[in-house]
Amino acid sequence: MTVVAATHSDRAVDLGPAVELVSKEEGHRQPLAPEFVSPHDFSPLEVAYDFGRVRREEIESGPRNIWRYKKLLPVPSDVEKIPNTEPGFTRLVRADRLAKALGVRRLWVKDDTGNPTHSFKDRVVAVALAAAREFGFDTLACPSTGNLANAVAAAAARAGWRSVVLVPSSLERAKILTTAVYDGALVAVDGNYDDVNRLATELSAEHETWAFVNVNVRPYYSEGSKTLAFEVAEQLGWRLPEQIVVPIASGSQLTKVDKGFRELGELGLVDPSRYRVFGAQATGCSPVSTAFREGHDVVQPVRPDTIARSLAIGNPADGPYVLDTVRRTGGAIEDVTDDEVVEGIRLLARTEGIFTETAGGVTVATAKKLVDTGKLDPDAETVLLITGDGLKTLDALGDHVGPKATVPPSVEAVQAALDA
Repeated sequence: MTVVAATHSDRAVDLGPAVELVSKEEGHRQPLAPEFVSPHDFSPLEVAYDFGRVRREEIESGPRNIWRYKKLLPVPSDVEKIPNTEPGFTRLVRADRLAKALGVRRLWVKDDTGNPTHSFKDRVVAVALAAAREFGFDTLACPSTGNLANAVAAAAARAGWRSVVLVPSSLERAKILTTAVYDGALVAVDGNYDDVNRLATELSAEHETWAFVNVNVRPYYSEGSKTLAFEVAEQLGWRLPEQIVVPIASGSQLTKVDKGFRELGELGLVDPSRYRVFGAQATGCSPVSTAFREGHDVVQPVRPDTIARSLAIGNPADGPYVLDTVRRTGGAIEDVTDDEVVEGIRLLARTEGIFTETAGGVTVATAKKLVDTGKLDPDAETVLLITGDGLKTLDALGDHVGPKATVPPSVEAVQAALDA
């Protein structure tokens, strides 16, 4: 479907089933455009669709990446022809040993460490790039806590675009190196993510040909997170899990997973069964968890202080909508300490052989806390979203793991160490 969009180039664009933007607060509608805030009620904009008929068979015959769901995304009908990193269709792991450790009967881990730059951000960036191309941009940009920086730099390199990436100067060295290697414009900013995000918003107004994926093309970018929901449902045999635990940074991922589940039900692709959504934060940056616990509808900004830097967004844009989603579905939001985060990383590694970054440690540790406090039903089928690779945050484990022993090069010495 081709629509006429109000863009900076005022030309028609093809964004598949996407037909307009709608404001989250009051439902004001406007043409598709690279805009992220409604001028009517100043609330975030999101994509509205005219899906038509979508069949399971069409999806199952598609490519083994997120473009199998192109009829459910704001992307051109020929999106497969656009050079991109082709993320998605990562494995869903039956996690029986972790389930036993947590005291849960049926547990799955959605392992997004297998994406091209080893985090779920490849999904959202691929969708953002496809939309940005239609709107006539020529530079892919972002503010980032690390994973998005990797994904934007890689996607721009693959597409032959320029990239401009802004990160906090305190970012983990591994994430800086794995962004810089793509040879785009990487700029470290003295400040936290909220400072970097403010700067990116100002720059987006100055540079009309720069697509800041999580600013001026955010409505399209955020839709990429729905593919996590689509894949989980398809990999479960076209059904919804009863419970899902999602880490919270900006909050967009959690709300879009919920949106993805709802769309599948509305389209008849799954039985629209009841499910509960749970949120996970680090105690050192837990504004949404605090608001949930205290019964507030407004999220008060905080200054982040946690090893889980990919979740260290002190003023999460979608915080209020996370609260709405979790309360509507009957879930809960919890937070865990840095020590618990490290133990969550180690628990997932030793039970399921999956090495996750600190955000995944937050998810696993929060799931344990939710079970222990009776908020998560141990008998309900549960999915944990593991969104990034542990090689990105090695510093978090530096004082916690290492060789069991150092011995001379002899069989006897090794045996003595093992016996000890």
